[in-house]
Amino acid sequence: MAGRPRPPQQQPHSPSASTRRRERWLVVLGVALHAVYMLSIFDIYFKSPIVHGMAPVPPRLSSPPAKRLVLLVADGLRADKFFEPDERGRYRAPFLRGVIQEKGRWGVSHARPPTESRPGHVSIIAGFYEDPSAVTKGWKANPVEFDSVFNQSRHTISFGSPDIVPIFCSSVPHSTWGTYPHEYEDFATEALIADASFLDHWSLDQFQSLLNRSFDDIKLRQLLLQDKLVIFLHLLGCDTNGHAHRPYSDIYLNNVKVVDQIAESVYNLMENYFKDNQTAYVFTADHGMSDKGSHGDGHPSNTDTPLVVWGAGVRNPKFLTYTEKPDDGFRFVDDHKHDTPTPQDWALEGFERVDVNQADIAPLMATLVGLPCPMNSVGSLPTHYLKLSKADEVEAVLANTKQILNQFLRKSELKQSSSLYFKPFKPLANYSSVLNQIEDLLSARDYETAMKHSEELRRMALAGLHYFQTYDWFMLMTTITLGYIGWMVNLILHVLQSYTSFPVNLIKKTHTSIKVYIGGCFIMGLSSIILLLEKSPLLYHAYMFMTIFLWTRIVQNYEYLKAVWRGLSNMSSKYIFNLMNYSVVALIVLELLVVSFFDRKIYTWCFLVLGILGSTYVGLFIQSSPALAIYIWLACWFLSVFTLMPAEIPENNNLVIFSGALIILVAMASRWTNSNSTSFWLYLTRANKRDPQSSKLFFVQVILVAVSSIMVWLSTSHRSQNRELHSLHQLINWSVAGVAMVLPLFSPNSVLSRLTSIFLGFAPPFLLLSIGYEAVFYSSFAMVLIGWIFVESANLYCSEQSSSTRRRSIVDGSVFGYEERHLQLSDLRIPLLFVILFNVAFFGTGNFASIASFEISSVYRFITVFSPFLMAGLLIFKLFIPFMLVICTFSAITKIVRIPRLGCYFLVILLSDVMTIHFFFLVRNTGSWMEIGNSISHFGIVSAQVVFVLLLFALTNIYTRDIEASSRQLTSRKVM
Repeated sequence: MAGRPRPPQQQPHSPSASTRRRERWLVVLGVALHAVYMLSIFDIYFKSPIVHGMAPVPPRLSSPPAKRLVLLVADGLRADKFFEPDERGRYRAPFLRGVIQEKGRWGVSHARPPTESRPGHVSIIAGFYEDPSAVTKGWKANPVEFDSVFNQSRHTISFGSPDIVPIFCSSVPHSTWGTYPHEYEDFATEALIADASFLDHWSLDQFQSLLNRSFDDIKLRQLLLQDKLVIFLHLLGCDTNGHAHRPYSDIYLNNVKVVDQIAESVYNLMENYFKDNQTAYVFTADHGMSDKGSHGDGHPSNTDTPLVVWGAGVRNPKFLTYTEKPDDGFRFVDDHKHDTPTPQDWALEGFERVDVNQADIAPLMATLVGLPCPMNSVGSLPTHYLKLSKADEVEAVLANTKQILNQFLRKSELKQSSSLYFKPFKPLANYSSVLNQIEDLLSARDYETAMKHSEELRRMALAGLHYFQTYDWFMLMTTITLGYIGWMVNLILHVLQSYTSFPVNLIKKTHTSIKVYIGGCFIMGLSSIILLLEKSPLLYHAYMFMTIFLWTRIVQNYEYLKAVWRGLSNMSSKYIFNLMNYSVVALIVLELLVVSFFDRKIYTWCFLVLGILGSTYVGLFIQSSPALAIYIWLACWFLSVFTLMPAEIPENNNLVIFSGALIILVAMASRWTNSNSTSFWLYLTRANKRDPQSSKLFFVQVILVAVSSIMVWLSTSHRSQNRELHSLHQLINWSVAGVAMVLPLFSPNSVLSRLTSIFLGFAPPFLLLSIGYEAVFYSSFAMVLIGWIFVESANLYCSEQSSSTRRRSIVDGSVFGYEERHLQLSDLRIPLLFVILFNVAFFGTGNFASIASFEISSVYRFITVFSPFLMAGLLIFKLFIPFMLVICTFSAITKIVRIPRLGCYFLVILLSDVMTIHFFFLVRNTGSWMEIGNSISHFGIVSAQVVFVLLLFALTNIYTRDIEASSRQLTSRKVM
């Protein structure tokens, strides 16, 4: 009785010239696709939210609460260090603490990451958070012009850092400003090392000098006496001292006292000069400071900054009995709760605390002096700070609401003007009737209801801004995702047609349908017309064309796909079960690899488990030497240690010297194994009479490794004694590294001999570029790669042992098995293991952050004069060495098991692109600059693997192209 068809058996395979041409075209397509799609994140995640063309909305107040405003920003001042007492129980800011208790309001201002100086000041003065498109400027500037409180003022006076003040004042004609020289911010200067608080005094002195000059300068005095005047003093001392000495140092904490004294001095100067009680004061900070002396992320030490407001138009302190409030669900921009308890050591529980988002300070300052809110602001006016009548309070909130609503309407107008099918933001479809209703309530003096409606309308306007900021996201993300999926399906089709037995067994010939191409061209043309009518950027056309083209090719193979489906449906249930198992395992492994980009310790667990599973598999199913199972277990567990170590490698040159001896021991063990002429070892050794030249070569390579270890010790001793490295030493290092990498080309071409020689060849340059535990990682990593080869050889040996037919075919076949067989489902393990080890080659000794913070000593043995390009080249080369070991091993394994290497390359790209899609959705446009940059790097690096892996394949082919793997000796001996 006829049974169900069995899975395709191994068959010899030799790719045709047409297949090679298709593959070259496919590689070019893959490079173009990944390059174009990589740019898509800038059209999706990094579009500027800033729009122009709105009219300012001045608040309809009976009279402005204040004639002038003073803004004091203490750069880098943490909230806790400002409010808490010192070790003697005395508070560091007695003046501002007195303001909180007697004549003003206070709270914590919550900054949104990135907690950096420029975004923080933009948030305070202009009312919006970091523009995501600033990534195109390297985070150094805002790429789009924006409105600010300074723009709206009648005149602005500003003194402070050259990195901050010009951002707001350089293009404002009605401003008087000054900055100290950039040299004042040089961390190498003695004054800055000692104490940077002199920078704060500089700003105060400049302002005081200006007031003094006004007594002799009538124009300057008239300028100062006019209303809507804004005075801004930027105080950089805390930030600089925090970086240099840490925020818990006496110098930083003393700078808090200096800032308080400056606030008191400014207050006294203003009150004595104007004597009209018409000045409002705002004291805050742009960001905090971590315990390590850095900032940028969303930790509370960076996002929580003090806010103290007092003077004209500001409410007096409100005394209350603190009671713990339930969580109302509200979150600030740094994700902190609304009613966070005040720490007891601040001793301010009896005074009402009004926390705000940092962008809320801009509308607060504008309202205090009767100015329109900055037109690009997204801040919500914190009314608890303002001393206004009920009517004026509602009018102020309504002006704030209209300003945000105007941005929404402008974005809606711009999008509608370029959309064939416009989808409006439905919750604000009747905004005009809501505005009319608010006006009616104001006329009826129902201020409470009018306030509720104004705040609700403002909330909806903010939601509408987000709606239009992400308006094209669905279309673009769908297009890009479908494009990646289409590319992956094309890869699968190519592998099935060119490297499996499916085209032989299932379908003899497929005809290209002209109708499919015509249909694809029609859809391309139609989409192009639509995009042109919508005035879409040119890259939108590229995304759409690429996706349509890929899916056109899939539809072209429709008949083949049906044949594959019929073939799969006729397969045994065991084969389908195995297919499902491989797919699920591959997806789980790839998701773990995605997680490893954020936590490299995942590899520790991975190799602990892999050591147990690998040794168990070898012991139970392959049934080779028990020593192999123990070796796999130990090698994997040894490698698992390294991802527990710090990513920033601590310097330990003794470890580097020791690792030289370890490398020699591993190589000697591998050479001893190479002499084994039993069982599966024959796949690796070829059992030919040993060439005496190979022993000499091995000895020379061992000597070079020993010399490199000696040179590490020599250069370390010179550095420790502050002695200059001799030019002769550098020449020796360059010569040893160069010669060592050439010698593997002259080694025997059996698998184990060549790979051992490659391992020894790259060891000297790696040792000379190492500073710590990464040198030991090199040996450990090589042991795992050798173990992989052993397992694949043992697995092949057992499978050939169990098939007498296969043994006969090998005896009758070619001597060294040059003919490649078709790929099978079980071969998926090889590209999957390659992807794992390829990632371990990078994350085994670091991560993305550790690349940016390298030790200069790692290149000191080759170059002592600062040369950034050469130094960067040496560091990149060091990173490449473990990758090259993986690819050399991978190439050897494809020859041992006789599978097409290029077919496996396409499977590697297929697996990598599963990760690429995941990273595409993990790109961030909020958070610290490092977090945003890392998310872009993750996506970019995984996308670039289509090129990166191919280039490394081409490079390592120099070493692996003549490797020979044999199975005839083994089987011939058994037949005899």
